[in-house]
Amino acid sequence: MMNTGRIIDLEQPRTTGMPVIDSHKPGYYYALHRRHTDTYDPENTGARSSASGMIICMEHAGTHIDALCHQAEHLTLCGGIPVRDAEKHGGFSRHAVEEIPPIVGPAVLLDVPALLGVPVLEQEYLISRDELMACCESQGVSIQSGDVVLVRTGNAQRWDDEPSYLAGPGVEARASEWLADQGVIAVGADTMAWDVIGRFDEEYGCHLPGHLILLARRGVFIIENLNLEELARAGSARFTLICLPLKFVGATGSPVRPVAIIDDR
Repeated sequence: MMNTGRIIDLEQPRTTGMPVIDSHKPGYYYALHRRHTDTYDPENTGARSSASGMIICMEHAGTHIDALCHQAEHLTLCGGIPVRDAEKHGGFSRHAVEEIPPIVGPAVLLDVPALLGVPVLEQEYLISRDELMACCESQGVSIQSGDVVLVRTGNAQRWDDEPSYLAGPGVEARASEWLADQGVIAVGADTMAWDVIGRFDEEYGCHLPGHLILLARRGVFIIENLNLEELARAGSARFTLICLPLKFVGATGSPVRPVAIIDDR
């Protein structure tokens, strides 16, 4: 039976001024294309009028989910698929966002600032595997196969300050490996890129090693730019997550509006 408890919205608002890295700009633009005054003609159409607009956005701006085709290792997608066999002018024929199933199921929030006794992690702070394990112990929760794990860093509090937000914390590569080993189907965080942006990982030989591990190697989806503040205040480490990607055929990602449903009885 579906949990019908308290619903908490995890999406950040989409505006032209929201934080976006340069490679994903323009993040969001809305133009009111048809106004009510354009269509109002009481003599011919009566009292009714209409308005409509045009939305321009990048796949990886705002709260969104990464499809597996978003990352490759040595030009190879998850499951050993060469990018040349899947990458077409109109998008990807394999591992694109329309292949992501609706995510409706159990999820866990790991609150790292609460573990460390701070309101927000420092910029570029690298969250370790041991810290995630300690979160599980302190919160009395275990990660099960099929779970989605959301990691709170407190970075959502910087949403209105783009430079500070983009310099936010991230999850280390070994922690990403550990989460994948637990059998999670997706992970997410209140940061731009799950990893620490601009940090090169010597062991994995790349930037954003979590993206390499989770998307290209292990088939785990990544949800980014979440707002986890209200969920953290609710104090529920386990909840039901609903996250529905749009069916943008061939796309490498999709905007999402995730919600958490908690049993607050």
